[in-house]
Amino acid sequence: MSKVKHVIVKSDEHGQRLDRWLKKQLPKTPFGLLQKIIRTGQLRVDGKRVKADTKLSEGQDVRLPPVETHYSDEYKIREGDKEFMESLVVYDDGDLIIFNKPYGLASQGGSNIHRHMDGMLEVFKNRKGVRPKLLHRLDKETSGLLMCARELKTVQNMGRVLKNRNIRKYYWGITHNVPETNSGTIYGALAKGVGRQKERMILDEENGLKAQTEFSVVDRLGDDAALISFWPRTGRTHQIRVHSADALDCPILCDQKYGGSSLDGFELSDRLHLQAYRIIFPNPNKKNHMLDISIPIADDLKQTCDALGFHPDKNFDPFEDVEV
Repeated sequence: MSKVKHVIVKSDEHGQRLDRWLKKQLPKTPFGLLQKIIRTGQLRVDGKRVKADTKLSEGQDVRLPPVETHYSDEYKIREGDKEFMESLVVYDDGDLIIFNKPYGLASQGGSNIHRHMDGMLEVFKNRKGVRPKLLHRLDKETSGLLMCARELKTVQNMGRVLKNRNIRKYYWGITHNVPETNSGTIYGALAKGVGRQKERMILDEENGLKAQTEFSVVDRLGDDAALISFWPRTGRTHQIRVHSADALDCPILCDQKYGGSSLDGFELSDRLHLQAYRIIFPNPNKKNHMLDISIPIADDLKQTCDALGFHPDKNFDPFEDVEV
């Protein structure tokens, strides 16, 4: 059980509804309980009772009562975190930051996750106490480009870009097997599995959320393996991994959750062979200007590419003729 805590509203939180702000502060507290502590006056803003739709202002003091909590500032920065995070930056214009997240590092905290990108963003906190916010997530096992923003306006603008799908996010995947066609579009609704499949996502056209993925075979090793570029047009959990494994019958190498093992007879990396390597989107802070950020293939995946004779080119656009 936590103790009473006072939190000062930051500049990038100015204008947010109290209930939405509170959910971010206490993500592990049930929504019904959050509503109750507001309704019963246990929560106070500048010492006064307020309603759930109250708009907060910078500098206000919010009293949080003792409830089961998980504050965003619980993450404890460790020695070396600052230098480590700075080494991952591939783009920083003072507001928008793009990192090259390594394999094995979670985007956000969760059960038994004690080190993650979201927590280490504390090292970029400015003088007003404002820290960058994640704009999206990558699986722990997936490496590559991860976007954050410092300003609330940019977070909101990028939210609209992502919602309207006005963005290209390209991934390299190395797969078992080769698709029957060299390129195409996968349509397959995704839902969380049940029973024996409860730890994975499954194709479920009746109950699932719509999901769409473009794919293009960049290189191949006979019928045994392929280097494929993926463009997920929607952002569902494990979307590329499920679509590749279950729709194309080409599981990502070393994806144990979805049936991908390694290849016999080759010295390959033992990680999930999936990397977000290029992002193209309209600059949220500069009109009529597109940002195009790309990174080379990760060193551990290059080991596999060298072994299989694949040559990924981060500047080649296999979806150039596909409309956003």
